[in-house]
Amino acid sequence: MKTKIINYPNLNEAKSRVKSETEFSFYSPIHINEMKELGKGKKYYIHTFGCQANIRDEETMKGMLESSNYVQTSDPSQADVIIINTCAVRENAEDKVYGDIGNLKKYRKINKKLILAICGCMVEQPEILDILINKFPEVNLYFGTHEIDQLLDLIFETYHNDVRLIAIKSKQGEVIENKNVSRNNEFKAYVNIIYGCNKFCTYCIVPYTRGKERSRHFADIMDEVRELKKAGYQEITFLGQNVNAYGKDLDEGHDFADVLEEAAKMGIPRIRFTTSHPWDFSSKMIEIIAKYDNIMKCIHLPVQSGSSEVLRLMGRRYSREHYLSLVKEMRSKIPGLSLSTDIIVGFPNETVEQFNETLTLVDEVKYESAFTFIYSPRRGTPAAKIEDNVSYEEKSRRFKELVKHLEVNIEADSKSYIGGVYKVLVDGVSKTDKNMLSGYTESNKLVHFKGDESLVGKIIKVKILESHTYSLIGEIVNE
Repeated sequence: MKTKIINYPNLNEAKSRVKSETEFSFYSPIHINEMKELGKGKKYYIHTFGCQANIRDEETMKGMLESSNYVQTSDPSQADVIIINTCAVRENAEDKVYGDIGNLKKYRKINKKLILAICGCMVEQPEILDILINKFPEVNLYFGTHEIDQLLDLIFETYHNDVRLIAIKSKQGEVIENKNVSRNNEFKAYVNIIYGCNKFCTYCIVPYTRGKERSRHFADIMDEVRELKKAGYQEITFLGQNVNAYGKDLDEGHDFADVLEEAAKMGIPRIRFTTSHPWDFSSKMIEIIAKYDNIMKCIHLPVQSGSSEVLRLMGRRYSREHYLSLVKEMRSKIPGLSLSTDIIVGFPNETVEQFNETLTLVDEVKYESAFTFIYSPRRGTPAAKIEDNVSYEEKSRRFKELVKHLEVNIEADSKSYIGGVYKVLVDGVSKTDKNMLSGYTESNKLVHFKGDESLVGKIIKVKILESHTYSLIGEIVNE
């Protein structure tokens, strides 16, 4: 099969940040009418790895395909288009993708007209793309995070010209509005407000794969929130690689606190956001969060390390002292605040003393939940070039010790819920017990309880009976 390269990724281009106004445009596929004919009677399958941004990308791709008459299937053997939507934040995510491709490539041998596509952050990295191309000749479409709006046109060309297409341009990025969307949930919605990242933490590949920080127009965000409110959505989550940097690239006079306040005034029952950067967390944000009951008092505030020296090497732009001062201000002004975080163990050459500083910070802040990772070098990032003198065995030992420290407070926090009554948004049937429903409290605690499926999508009151550290058992309070 002939390979056609429209664009190939380049990390030097990807890290470029030329100061210019964000480009705005509207979604307009060239072959929309032809794709509507092509999609009749056909099915698609998407497997997404990674963060909420990837899930939101999946919803956009679903909307595009369904606008062209494709129908979703959960069985890849029945699909005419298979898309593997990848993540590159950690090495184990990449390993899972390789395994997934290995399982799905057989369908190309059965159906020669099948479109087998790989997109997302992994393919934005030249070295990984080279591996994929050489290892999996069955894959006939590669496209990047900046080409999602071109999905229909790329499928059209791959299908009709029988080519292996590579369309991955490393660029700063733009904002494209009015894309078709098919949401995964009927009562909880993700709302993108800013794309990309300018922070360039030394361990992170995201600024290279997602482009520069670029905010949507304030009015467009509010229009989307208004539509979700009208459609009966119970919860929205504002998304951004660095969500609280919103508005810095625009000359509209709005910041993230304004986004939160305007949305809160519309009356959406629950408002959340992720992920916030401590460097951009303002006192104005804290005041707005405290002011409105429908802005959840559950905040994800990644710390990554408790050592100021390691934070400096990570390029995080804040010190241990600055982070703790921010937490102190937040706890003093936001009653009932629940904090979660991200922590990396074993950054290159992390000393025992530096690791112990992370432990003492964890003990002081008392997080209600945390995502913990052993450092994983990402090709092309500055940290990946550092020669590391800490063994993986030692990193694993530290990781286990960190988890023990975290679980002391997480367990104590969960037990404090016993006997209390909390508002729970019912997600659906429990994944572990078909006789139970599950949902989340305002502080994002997972609760299992007996109830009828008619409650799914509603906010109800649940009394907590038991704590299992990472989840709670309760019973519905009948009013």
